[in-house]
Amino acid sequence: MEFCFADRTANMNGTATREIFKLLSRPEIISFAGGLPATEALPVKELKEICGELLSASDAYKLLQYGTTEGYPPLADAVIQTVKEFGVCAERENVLVISGGQQGIDLMCKSFLNAGDTVLVENPTYLAALQIFNSYEAKAVGIRADAYGIDVADLEAKIKLHKPKFVYLVPTFSNPTGKTYSEKNRKEIAFVTAKYGIPVLEDDPYARLRFSGEKVNALYSFAQSDNVVYLASFSKILSPGLRVGGAVGNPDIIRKMAICKQGTDLHTSLLAQAIAAEYCRRGLLKRSVEDSLPLYASRKKAMMRGIEKYMPSEFVHTNPEGGLFVWGEFDGCDINTAELLHRAVERNVAYIQGSVFYADGSGKNTIRLNFSNASEEKIDEGMKALGEFFKEEISRAKN
Repeated sequence: MEFCFADRTANMNGTATREIFKLLSRPEIISFAGGLPATEALPVKELKEICGELLSASDAYKLLQYGTTEGYPPLADAVIQTVKEFGVCAERENVLVISGGQQGIDLMCKSFLNAGDTVLVENPTYLAALQIFNSYEAKAVGIRADAYGIDVADLEAKIKLHKPKFVYLVPTFSNPTGKTYSEKNRKEIAFVTAKYGIPVLEDDPYARLRFSGEKVNALYSFAQSDNVVYLASFSKILSPGLRVGGAVGNPDIIRKMAICKQGTDLHTSLLAQAIAAEYCRRGLLKRSVEDSLPLYASRKKAMMRGIEKYMPSEFVHTNPEGGLFVWGEFDGCDINTAELLHRAVERNVAYIQGSVFYADGSGKNTIRLNFSNASEEKIDEGMKALGEFFKEEISRAKN
């Protein structure tokens, strides 16, 4: 039987993310493809205790009922306190609790985008954001970038040319590159977007995972108008399975996003919100993040060692000060990492092809590597296999 699906689904392609999770489910694969936090960093014991106490209370039934769309007040307060660390000042009216940061992207699209509208993004950018933009029949246009952030002259030129509905950015430990925009670059972005009255969606799930270098405040903190919406997520610092986060921004935007959320899921799981709120109230979040940083730092160093030891000299890569990812390009090499992926998997190692992170599908010779979810021993083993594989492929391409 043939079904008449909506036209907009023709633009939706979940192949890359589906394949990532298929690879992660195979125990023999050393996968650098996902974006999972370290298993060791998930606070199973503490959450078990919190769940037991919450559900043992005399009014526990309230957590199993419906809640307000705007969010569980104690969690909204926890979001307000948490984002202060990066210069984001907010009141309750500025906050919407969301079902993970990704829902924040979706609600921003629901609130602003019509079919045919344009969103400006860094090239490369978060692949799921590109998929969401496609689902709203919008066009993503890439902005040039370097090690310090996006090219502000290119941003301004493309604002004039495309008249975008908003700009989507991941300024701190970017997914996929791992890089962080400088303070100067953030100020320039804030100035230019305010000048043209263009909203900015700042996606910030990784900022607390800094294990070297100096903290940089959120782009939101430099905003010269109230045009920035800041997305905070508990997925990488507490639990991705809870699906809890917060959107902070102009009350008019937040109200519109809340109306859109009502028609999507009514509200984020009340029990999940209460668990996250209690975790924060007990001061466990700051402690657990601090405890996880040495683990992430050691795994990133293991990947750096593996790259230097095993990867071909043509591989040019980032060296992030935090987050979960390393980005690399095979400089001057005519290879297509998407076409080669299945052959790498045959050697029991996986990466994610860089082309899925580009608005225009370019970046054929790039890859993203995740270091957070494999032991140092597995990282070394996997990088050895990956290095040998790419040396062979580059040699074959040259001949």
